[in-house]
Amino acid sequence: MSGEPAERADLVVIGGGIVGLATAYQLLRAHPELRLVVLEKEDHLAAHQSGHNSGVIHAGIYYAPGSLKARLCRAGKLELEAFAEAHGIPFVRSGKLVVAVDERELAGLDRLRDRATANEVPGLESVGPARISEIEPHAAGIRGLWSPTTGVIDYVQVCAALAGEIRDAGGTIETGRAVTAIDVRAGEIRLATTRGELVARDVVACAGLQSDRVARMSGERPREQIVPFRGDYWLLAPDARPLVRGLLYPVPDPGFPFLGVHFTRRVDGEVWAGPNAVLAFAREGYRRRDLSPRDLAAAIASRRFAGLAVRYWRMGMAEMIRDFSKRLFHRSLRRYLPELRRDQLVPGPSGVRAQAVDPDGTLVDDFRLGGSGHLLHVRNAPSPAATSSLAIGRLLAAEAEQRFELGQGRDLERAGSELASARGSAQNQATDA
Repeated sequence: MSGEPAERADLVVIGGGIVGLATAYQLLRAHPELRLVVLEKEDHLAAHQSGHNSGVIHAGIYYAPGSLKARLCRAGKLELEAFAEAHGIPFVRSGKLVVAVDERELAGLDRLRDRATANEVPGLESVGPARISEIEPHAAGIRGLWSPTTGVIDYVQVCAALAGEIRDAGGTIETGRAVTAIDVRAGEIRLATTRGELVARDVVACAGLQSDRVARMSGERPREQIVPFRGDYWLLAPDARPLVRGLLYPVPDPGFPFLGVHFTRRVDGEVWAGPNAVLAFAREGYRRRDLSPRDLAAAIASRRFAGLAVRYWRMGMAEMIRDFSKRLFHRSLRRYLPELRRDQLVPGPSGVRAQAVDPDGTLVDDFRLGGSGHLLHVRNAPSPAATSSLAIGRLLAAEAEQRFELGQGRDLERAGSELASARGSAQNQATDA
């Protein structure tokens, strides 16, 4: 890393998704004196997970009580909605109905209710067939769980508003500038990028689908590996959209790490159905034919993936088959929406989930931090990361204050006991293996 004199910054955030932008926003609120730069390798912000999701604002139904996910979801939802109102970003509290369609699912529904109750999800209601018909007249179900405060938003708009705040506070956002190497030296970190060298005192990496690779660039040996899972959605044709009023979800299968196919009425009125969950053949591959030999080889050659495959091979095969069969996908949807016809399904968008997997094949189910010295890595930020983004950003800013000795920030001083507790949990999980 030599040649022309390098640019300099106090702090660099790697990643222009919602977590990276929220972190930069919270840092500048607390420390407006920082020369802060956000680097995004794509030519626009929110190019991957932040811009390829159904837009749900989660209320905290699913997460283990006391987990970092549960705490940050509760705090982050409130902060996200306040931010949206302040910036004129539309969102709708359309509510989520989780339905059991046969008696075998009732025990799972009860477990979900107990978990949501422990997480203090507001307005929670156990409902029978009559109430199900009031909430979602076209839905099947013998019993359900109603979360009226679950909502939807366009996270791309949220990212644009965060970017505006960062620029207004004096921060710099550079798109189309990828980090290719990280050289950690005494007193500085030198970042080689596709547009020259950048020298920073501190770095926070929020690299999403590339988080493990960025960690390795800095000399870290993360215990987890990112395995990408693609999720394909179908859209309900305009004449079928009235069949769904809000969010209609199944009882999650405790033996499978994903929520299962569901229906989401988005803030623009479209209704998305899905997604399935299949191994993506490229970390940033949104089509079935997208293939990166490097990404695929790294996934299937890993003992982490081998452990994952052994554990979930039956369901994985079923998901793969359904991914190529509209008939089977339609059949799974009709279980919850019997009136839906196959000709009312239109091909929709896809997303890729950055799923961190531990060496034994266990899916990492909570937020995980890493790094040392003047480097902080977000090594896993699973759903509900978008809902929780502003709380995650505040947590990371507080972590950065301690690690980087930035001094106590004005806004972080008022973070509150909930986020202080979450921060303690994050430090416990930041131990490198």
